[in-house]
Amino acid sequence: MIGRLRSTVIDCPDPRALAAYYAELLGLPLVEEQSDGDDWVVLGGPPGHQPRVAFQKALDLRPPAWPDPERPQQFHLDVTVDDIDVAERAALALGARRLPGEGEGFRVYADPAGHPFCLCWD
Repeated sequence: MIGRLRSTVIDCPDPRALAAYYAELLGLPLVEEQSDGDDWVVLGGPPGHQPRVAFQKALDLRPPAWPDPERPQQFHLDVTVDDIDVAERAALALGARRLPGEGEGFRVYADPAGHPFCLCWD
């Protein structure tokens, strides 16, 4: 092993707003932000404790357009839930939107900045 994953970093136009969205979706606390909170926000535990999700300002972000191959998803998060219907209502109330695509055990959504993610159940 060369190293350990510190954080997953998501580019977005408004790090504070997207971090607040994922704090609610994932139940992760705010653990770090720049003094002005505009360019970098981190959710999760201290370094070395997983999971950590960071949000970095990218004003020129061109969000994915699922499932358009001209603007691919780049990455996505899989979020495990106990009850998909309850989780879907909560995610949509927070600002997610449903995207085309689902399968046996997952549904696809976009966060408020347009990044795809899946709600998954066993």
